[in-house]
Amino acid sequence: MIGAGMPESLCFVLETPDYLASRYFSRSIITMPSDTPSVNRTPRIDPVGEALHHLRMNGAFYCRSEISAPFGVDIPALDGTLMFHIVIAGRSWLEIPGEAPQCLQPGDLGLVPHGRGHRLVSEPGLPCVDLFSLEAEQVSERYERLVHRGDGPTTIMLCGAVAFDHPVAKKLVRMLPNLVHVDAWNASEAQWLQSTLRFIISEAQALRPGGETIITRLCDVLVIQAIRAWMASAPATRQGWLGALQDDQIGRALALIHREPATEFTVQMLAAEAAMSRSAFAARFAELVGEPPMRYATRWRMEDAMTRLRDDRTTVSDVAERLGYHSEAAFSRAFKRLTGMSPGAARRARHVVAATISSQST
Repeated sequence: MIGAGMPESLCFVLETPDYLASRYFSRSIITMPSDTPSVNRTPRIDPVGEALHHLRMNGAFYCRSEISAPFGVDIPALDGTLMFHIVIAGRSWLEIPGEAPQCLQPGDLGLVPHGRGHRLVSEPGLPCVDLFSLEAEQVSERYERLVHRGDGPTTIMLCGAVAFDHPVAKKLVRMLPNLVHVDAWNASEAQWLQSTLRFIISEAQALRPGGETIITRLCDVLVIQAIRAWMASAPATRQGWLGALQDDQIGRALALIHREPATEFTVQMLAAEAAMSRSAFAARFAELVGEPPMRYATRWRMEDAMTRLRDDRTTVSDVAERLGYHSEAAFSRAFKRLTGMSPGAARRARHVVAATISSQST
């Protein structure tokens, strides 16, 4: 028994391609026949689609595992990541503390959105070994293979741990439950999901030139689809921030704030976007979002700043200018007032997290 027959776990993915996000999730335009009388042809705002569009992933590595039962792998917590597991062949149980064990069959996708520690086992309750204690073949900087064959049935998995930089994406991921499970073979989109899985299986079984990139992009699609499926079915998505995104009027104001963090909005400007009076808009916004519109807009600007500060090529002065501040000092004061740390400290904290993840994956 390999105490941790880690089913080919941990696929930390990189950058979701814009063309996929645009194809499935970006805003759509209302079109009319050429002989239709002149009408105001304004874009139909899709705040939820825009939120999904920002699910562009960054990550540390991913791995294909081929192991035989009995196995058990303990995957440590990785703060700031979303981990996922795709079963290609065989089966594995996914165990998360406080949640019922979930059996993953071929074609199943399990998401662990909040970086929580969890276990992959051939049967519930088996002892485990730590994931990072296992020897694996490092195929490339971001791709590993783990093979351990024994007498029991073999399980093949492709897994990953990804991070999201955009504040819209991070907020969306924070609202996910501890486990999201998608059965690709019973989903309404079964045909294209099955085709995507078959393509992943083909590339994972014989990594050809460019195969790593193909696997990465296809995993991006599956993760986004899993989140979209949860949003379509979970009652929790009708409340709070997600419910506000889906509100015909408040959703328009939120989308505007998300798109233009540098704009100094007023309640009147946002109310006009929502086609509401100032008082009705302010009350409705606070009811759905949980805070007044101006506080939300200011906090959102600082979340956008936090994301920009993670780019080493961008200076604090650059961020201040892009977000509409007249000086770096004014931006730094506002940033510290809302976040409790200076821009420089925020940038250093990001490097600490990245170094931690890198050290655990080696």
